[in-house]
Amino acid sequence: MQMVVCVKQVPDTAEVRINPRTNTLVRAGVPAIINPYDAHAVEAAVQLKEKYGGQVTALSMGPPQAEEVLRRALGMGADRAILLSDRAFAGSDTLATSYILAAAIRAIGRETPVDLVFCGKQAIDGDTAQVGPGIATRLGFTQLTYVMAIDGVDLEKGQIQVQRKLEGKREVIRGRLPALLTVVKDLNELRYASLPALIRAARATITTWSKDDLDLDPASIGLKGSPTSVRRIFAPPARPGGELIPGDPRQAAAILVAKLVQTKIIADK
Repeated sequence: MQMVVCVKQVPDTAEVRINPRTNTLVRAGVPAIINPYDAHAVEAAVQLKEKYGGQVTALSMGPPQAEEVLRRALGMGADRAILLSDRAFAGSDTLATSYILAAAIRAIGRETPVDLVFCGKQAIDGDTAQVGPGIATRLGFTQLTYVMAIDGVDLEKGQIQVQRKLEGKREVIRGRLPALLTVVKDLNELRYASLPALIRAARATITTWSKDDLDLDPASIGLKGSPTSVRRIFAPPARPGGELIPGDPRQAAAILVAKLVQTKIIADK
């Protein structure tokens, strides 16, 4: 079984700050990490490889330093890694990004047909959740989003059964291969990489593809191929602190009830 996992290098949002003068992200000194949802996608693919056999290819688009997240994927059990890096890709929005990634997956499929593509449900820096579905649409793959469990894969019938996370419930659905899955963190628990795996990942050669290695329309990549753009980023205004009600619990409860009645949140009996 041939599987591809799309991973993205993102800034650690716990460390992200916004410049109050320019309203732009302050990236200096902010560590870059693998998109957390993508890490669970890698783990899912590796677990299926261990169960059914096959190969896992980690795929990322970004600058040369994005090799770091690909080595993380290799340490987790991916077999090989491909970095899509070219100045022509700069400024690509989700439409252009899905176009480039889909072209790379087609190229991988020309070597061995791809059965499954894994993506995190969204990237924590953009939060659009558009790239995975965009890839599936461009490839014509079955699209299974918000996957929280993989019940099994029937290679003879060419089917996969998953459970999708919905609000307050789950949906069991069976789809035909090839398929693209976007996964949530509930899907699995990340395992620690072994020392031999980390050494192998550190020594591995990362294959790099540029626009010249893929059959791409120049008008569909980078800024030219991106109909959307970020016009402004700003921090929401700070909220005022809540009111503290003094007194013992009974007195505080009485004051709170009076305020709720006054604002008509509850009825006065």
